[in-house]
Amino acid sequence: MGKASWYWYGLAMVMIILDQLTKAWMTANLHYGETITLTSFFNFTLLHNTGAAFSFLSDAGGWQRWFFGAVAGVVSVVLVIWIARLPRKNIWEACALALILGGAVGNLYDRVMLGYVVDFIVLHYERYAWPAFNIADSAICVGAAMLIIDMFRTPRDAA
Repeated sequence: MGKASWYWYGLAMVMIILDQLTKAWMTANLHYGETITLTSFFNFTLLHNTGAAFSFLSDAGGWQRWFFGAVAGVVSVVLVIWIARLPRKNIWEACALALILGGAVGNLYDRVMLGYVVDFIVLHYERYAWPAFNIADSAICVGAAMLIIDMFRTPRDAA
């Protein structure tokens, strides 16, 4: 593991801290389901997600808490190892993985400690709303998008 890996673990830690601070602030300042309207298409609404993305399996009876927790734990370990093994020149990929790692751990903490993930960011248009999400979810999405972009921008060795 090179010294550069620690920079990426630091970025993951920043994402975890930012995620947890925003969730704590929203939980302390909003009642469950309460909305703060910021614009005509953006608001904060405190929600608890016991399922996965888009509340998938949120009403499954409780087993999903441990299943999604285990998946996030395994993915996090894989990401830590992946980052450690990356060549120093793979900055874009390392950044993407660090964002995904930070997001995964941020949501894993909620799932294990609370039994649900705190969501509060809501984008909407008239009656249509994107499912609520949080900073961790945003980091995961940005990191995943970066990995997809990286697949197209990085020349691969011919087989």
